[in-house]
Amino acid sequence: MTPHRRRPAARRAARLVPPVAAAALLLPLVACGSAGELRSAGATPTAVGPVRLWPDLPPVTAPPVDYGENDTQRVPGVRVPDGDVRRVDPVAVVRAELEASPDRYSGADGMDDATARAVRRCGTEPAACPVLAPYHRDLTGDGEEELVVGIRMTGRLVAVRCYLPEGGGLTRIMSTVEQLVSVELAGRDLILRAVSAGFPGYEYRTAWSWDAQQRTMLPARDEIVRVKPTPPRPGALPAPDAGGEPDADAEPEPEVAPGADAVSGAGAGRAPGAGAR
Repeated sequence: MTPHRRRPAARRAARLVPPVAAAALLLPLVACGSAGELRSAGATPTAVGPVRLWPDLPPVTAPPVDYGENDTQRVPGVRVPDGDVRRVDPVAVVRAELEASPDRYSGADGMDDATARAVRRCGTEPAACPVLAPYHRDLTGDGEEELVVGIRMTGRLVAVRCYLPEGGGLTRIMSTVEQLVSVELAGRDLILRAVSAGFPGYEYRTAWSWDAQQRTMLPARDEIVRVKPTPPRPGALPAPDAGGEPDADAEPEPEVAPGADAVSGAGAGRAPGAGAR
C-alpha cells in the first residue's frame, strides 16, 4: 500500500485521541461528584400503626378519678419565715402531722406506734431519731425550693414526703411509703427505687413529678426494670455459656445519674400494698 492511502486512517486516529483523553479526565471528576451523595440503604419495613383491640367495648360512663387529687394537705401549726424551707425543722413538720392524726396507721400520713414514739423522742434521743436529713430542691419549677423529708419506719419501710411553701406555711404535696433501695433527685423529678420481692433480679422505679393542674407530685412513670440476671434455681443445669463470661443480656446495677442526689433506703423488697399514694 502506498503511503498516501494510510494517511486518512492516521487522521482518523488522531481525531479520536482528544475525546478519549477527555473521557479519562472526566472519570476522577465523576467519582468525586458521587462522594457524599445519598445512597439507598435498601428496602425498609412498612410502618405498622397500633391496632385497637375490642373496638366494640362500651365507652366509660364516668371520667376517671384524678390520681393524687387527695394527696395534698396543709401542715398544721408550721410557719415558714419568708418562704425559706431551709429554716424549717423537718422533725417539727413530721411531729405536727403526727399529732394531727395520732391514730392513723395507714395512708399518706400514717405511722406505726414504734416509729411514732421514736419521732416524739427526737429531741431527747437524736441518735435514734427516724427523721432523715432533709433535702431542698425546686421540684415545682417556680424558682423556690421545696422540702424533701425521709422517715425510717419499722418493717424496713421508708416514708418520703415533700412539702411546698405557700401562704407562710407548708402544704404536703407528696407522701409514699416503700421498702426502698434509694431515692434520687434528677432535675425536678424524684425517683424512688424499690426491689421487687416477687420478681428476683427486678426492681420498681417510680418517677414522681410536679403536676401543675393538681398542684401535687404525681407518679408520672412507674416501671419494673431488670437490674441483674435472675439467679438459677437450685439443682438447675448451668447455661451453655456459663464459665465466667458475663451475661450479655443482663443490665448492670444502676448508678445514680450525674448531678443527682441519692438517699440510701433501708429495704430489700417492695411489699404488696406498701405504697401509700
